[in-house]
Amino acid sequence: MKKIGIISDTHSYWDEKYLKYFEPCDEIWHAGDIGSYEVAQKLAEFRTLRAVHGNCDGGDLRLLYPERLRWKCEDVDVLMKHIGGYPGNYDPSVRSTLFASPPQLFVCGHSHILKVQYDKTLNLLHINPGAAGQQGWHQERTLVRLTVEGNKFTDCEVIALSDHPKK
Repeated sequence: MKKIGIISDTHSYWDEKYLKYFEPCDEIWHAGDIGSYEVAQKLAEFRTLRAVHGNCDGGDLRLLYPERLRWKCEDVDVLMKHIGGYPGNYDPSVRSTLFASPPQLFVCGHSHILKVQYDKTLNLLHINPGAAGQQGWHQERTLVRLTVEGNKFTDCEVIALSDHPKK
């Protein structure tokens, strides 16, 4: 059993609440637009970090983190990519992979729109944790936590970090 914290679109913004809410987690997954090496380093020093780079990430983060990452968590096949779209409208850069070999869990970021949705067509859980940073048009900063046990997902939680990203 692994408790996972999922974050995206920090855009160099650091909030101590990340550590508070990720305290019970075994791993942190960052779905891109990390923004700075310092943010990645703080998360990696706190817990095991799996991350992909986003379209706004510079050369140092692109060297450290791939554009897409696929691995097994427990018995679950996970695919993470920053720009991914959502069920019914996946991004062309990942669509063929999803349809040819669908993972059981697809994690992406980019849109700053929180979305936890089951895709019945591909039989996968899609998670976009929204945006945890201050940069962007989103009205609420969010994270997601969930537990992966064997091939099951449980205890999925959406965590709001503040009422408005500019506060």
